[in-house]
Amino acid sequence: MFPSTQQQRTVDLSKGGQVTRNAVLRNTYWLLALSMIPTVLGAYIGVSLQLPIFSGFMGAILFLAIAFGFMFAIEKNKDSGLGVALLLGFTFFMGLMLTPILTRTLGYANGGSLIMTAFGGTAAVFAVMASIATTTKRDFSGMGSWLMAGVIVLILAGLANIFLQMPIISIVISVLAIGIFSAFILFDVQRIINGGETNYISATLAIYLDVYNIFTSLLHLLGITSGDD
Repeated sequence: MFPSTQQQRTVDLSKGGQVTRNAVLRNTYWLLALSMIPTVLGAYIGVSLQLPIFSGFMGAILFLAIAFGFMFAIEKNKDSGLGVALLLGFTFFMGLMLTPILTRTLGYANGGSLIMTAFGGTAAVFAVMASIATTTKRDFSGMGSWLMAGVIVLILAGLANIFLQMPIISIVISVLAIGIFSAFILFDVQRIINGGETNYISATLAIYLDVYNIFTSLLHLLGITSGDD
């Protein structure tokens, strides 16, 4: 028997949806790779010029205000070229914000190798989590609310530790951040694959933040445990 017209239409729509999802994922990976350029440039400028970066409680509040302002503007313009420009501007800003941790790490005798180790570790985490999200049959969509709750806890704990200055809390925050944002990669990549996210600019923003937070948390831990003065 030949398939009915309705059955054929369903198959065609399914194939079309798969093509669209693959295109979104491909564009997301390309834009994510491109976003690393302004990040590296911002970090290089910040470290080279020793730019004063926000510090203390008020500095953290100002950073969050600027970061969330960028994210709001990106989402508002995600269907236009302006959204790409804003995303790249945001990644440059985030590169500048790496200045303190990179400067501190480069102060170690093995600072360069620590940075490369953190970069390699981040790339490995991304590759593993993205591969799992792409190939597994398991549904990770239910993790979203729990992961967002975890991010809020991390932000509050980080703000509190500005006053407490307790190394153990800093270590715990970094470990939790690596776990939470690694899980976010699963969640964010699978949303694209399942058609829950159809805009590659929004998808890139989400995954960029996952990768950025894993890198900084890994670098912080490596500095504490392996830093050689």
